[in-house]
Amino acid sequence: MTWSATARGAQQPDNTAFTQQRLPAWQPLLSASIALPLFFCAGLAFIGLGLGLYYSSNGIKELEFDYTGYPGTSNCTVCAEAGQGRAPPPRCSCAWYFTLPELFQGPVYLYYELTNYYQNNRRYGVSRDDSQLSGMASALRHPVNECAPYQFSSAGLPIAPCGAIANSLFNDSFSLWHQRGPGGSYVEVPLDRTGIAWWTDYHVKFRNPPLVNGSLALAFRGTAPPPNWHRPVYALSPDINNTGFINQDFVVWMRTAALPTFRKLYARIRQGNYTAGLPRGSYRVDITYNYPVRAFGGQKRIIFSSISWMGGKNPFLGIAYLVVGSLCILMGFVMLVVYIRFQDQHDEDEDEE
Repeated sequence: MTWSATARGAQQPDNTAFTQQRLPAWQPLLSASIALPLFFCAGLAFIGLGLGLYYSSNGIKELEFDYTGYPGTSNCTVCAEAGQGRAPPPRCSCAWYFTLPELFQGPVYLYYELTNYYQNNRRYGVSRDDSQLSGMASALRHPVNECAPYQFSSAGLPIAPCGAIANSLFNDSFSLWHQRGPGGSYVEVPLDRTGIAWWTDYHVKFRNPPLVNGSLALAFRGTAPPPNWHRPVYALSPDINNTGFINQDFVVWMRTAALPTFRKLYARIRQGNYTAGLPRGSYRVDITYNYPVRAFGGQKRIIFSSISWMGGKNPFLGIAYLVVGSLCILMGFVMLVVYIRFQDQHDEDEDEE
């Protein structure tokens, strides 16, 4: 035996059923009697699920208000006009009055919605420092280059939190008031601002740097807030469990949206006398108008919404299932017609033979 023959023998796989691919195999033969019922059953299943999703979505109640402030649309026009050409705009307030003819079934979720806002822009989406947001002290002093031009302040101090996403933090605020009877006084409806961020974001991805002498302000000493912020990150809330990098509003904003029109959760209404929802009556929403959107042709809305077993209102999912199910049924009938036609032709050919 030559050397080359020995080498080739050493490189050959073992003579087993697995390595030599001699294991028993099964290959389905899709006949018409198998394929047609599969198409019809899949179509019926998709249509049934689509109808359930669609009617469930339509059963969700929503109440929305556009407070962008375009002329003639709302009483927030004065605030919108005052903010044109200024960054940040001056502090301004407006109100929305509405009446509920019946109970708005709870739990009620309060969202804000922005349009024509491309958080999925690549340059915008990478303008953050995840190491800094996770509480690393070294990243706090040395933000990554992706944060530029919001990496260092004009005084040369590192910005915390750095980046364009943090700098553009949504900072409008809302409060809800319920009128006690016709002509009565207004009482504030409690808004639950806790637990609005994803659990993994709040408990895993976002952490504050270690306290210095028990103080979060000392931990951020030597840093500067983003240019558009009115206050430093450690002063976002008096609650030590809701300030700094773990502020709920900040964490919600930092999870960027995939589409240019998006909603973000602001609060839940589920406390006090409003656990069952919003009773019938007159209400007022006080809006602190800070966030400019008219410069890029955007819009701002506040939305009250209930939920169902499938979550918030989303008719697209139900419509998608209905379309796919209908296509399956249609293709099933097309294949059935083709099968019958060619089956009859095949039978005629056999009779002639």
